[in-house]
Amino acid sequence: MKSRVPVLLSSSSVFPEPTAAAFELAAGLGYDGLEIMVWTDRVSQDAGALRGLSDHYRMPILSIHAPCLLVTQRVWSPNPYERLRRSAELAETLGAPVVVVHPPFAWQREYARDFTAGLARLREAHPSVKFAIENMYPVRVGKRQIVPYAPGWDPTVAGFEHYTLDLSHCAAARGDSIDMADRMAGGLAHVHLGDGTGEGRDEHLVPGRGTQPCGPLLSSLAGRGFTGSVAVEVATRKAASRGEREADLAEALRFARTHLGTTVTA
Repeated sequence: MKSRVPVLLSSSSVFPEPTAAAFELAAGLGYDGLEIMVWTDRVSQDAGALRGLSDHYRMPILSIHAPCLLVTQRVWSPNPYERLRRSAELAETLGAPVVVVHPPFAWQREYARDFTAGLARLREAHPSVKFAIENMYPVRVGKRQIVPYAPGWDPTVAGFEHYTLDLSHCAAARGDSIDMADRMAGGLAHVHLGDGTGEGRDEHLVPGRGTQPCGPLLSSLAGRGFTGSVAVEVATRKAASRGEREADLAEALRFARTHLGTTVTA
């Protein structure tokens, strides 16, 4: 019997609404749980507040996205390892098995040099947590291509124990998410579900609105022995109303459940 893959709502998908709104929307639409993007919203950093919201809405938190974005470089600490450590502690406290991590920025030279060894130390200190390194993408400026990550945007080149597959990032890299999943192989621990058109920028479209093989990728997960979760990570910041945002998130959930072989429950 095929195991059921949980479909989560990333709290980043409700931006510019706050983290608390993600719980309300996820519960109302019938998601299986939440991925929390740790950012400048204080609630996203607070285990007590998150646990209260999780209990109130009966929405488990099954993944934590560490504060790796440019805008979150001083959340908790300017030290990237301290941010990862705090993310792992938050995951442990909330019972989330996965922490999503971006590769180091190229300008974080010391962090980049020590990244593999540093992750090993974190895994030893937090054995219940999978640090899942996310595939990123090069930045295109005119005819130039800039790689802002070290050792690169594709984490499978360096090789890590666990990975997060981001389909929107595959589109921005003008790659194919099924090929990336093949390279991640048994290390694939988590999926960020979005879409893109291959224009060379990170679009985070509702799945099915771009050119990535989102449906076939989801359908392939059972055959890959995937035991993680799928987090809907789409951009709704341009939604004209809460109703429009809800419609996009409901559409993404229907898409995920259809191609995972399950049904929408609410």
